[in-house]
Amino acid sequence: MNKIKLEIVALSHSITHTHSYAVVLGEVNGMRRLPIVIGGFEAQAIAVALEKMKPSRPLTHDLMKNFMLAFDIDLKEVIINDIQEGIFYSRLICATENDTVEIDSRTSDAIALAVRFDCPIYTYDFILAESGVVREDGDEEKKVVVTHEEELGSDLKSMSLMELEELLNEVLEHEDYIRAASIRDEINRRKQQ
Repeated sequence: MNKIKLEIVALSHSITHTHSYAVVLGEVNGMRRLPIVIGGFEAQAIAVALEKMKPSRPLTHDLMKNFMLAFDIDLKEVIINDIQEGIFYSRLICATENDTVEIDSRTSDAIALAVRFDCPIYTYDFILAESGVVREDGDEEKKVVVTHEEELGSDLKSMSLMELEELLNEVLEHEDYIRAASIRDEINRRKQQ
């Protein structure tokens, strides 16, 4: 089977699952998208890595990366290799100097590690055919991390720049990186105006 390369095009609250998130993977140089429902912790782990944030303490996926690097193990690629009853299955392709090993993984964890290792994510055509959606021609192609401001408990647009910066420091202290990404995006939008 030919592997199809994917990239992360969006991370947002899930429309169909309460208290869940969706990571949307897009076919590189293609029109198909693969939405995958993930938990809040995994969404936060992906958002932290995508936004290149440095948490005060390592998250679980950072710990895993550090552990792998300490033993000279590199994550070469992630393959979303199966779907059964709506659940995606993935494999981590790990390599040392002398060996390559495939390890089963939850897809959300595999994506969180792929972002940290900057390694490619692949799937197969039958998975995109079964669970993918076709991007409309007018859809924006930029990568984005999206959160619902009403769930954040404040309307960021009505806050002053100073209030946003204070709020950003506060949420970073509480390690709420998804909220921090949304606040930082609003600060950056204002500074570019």
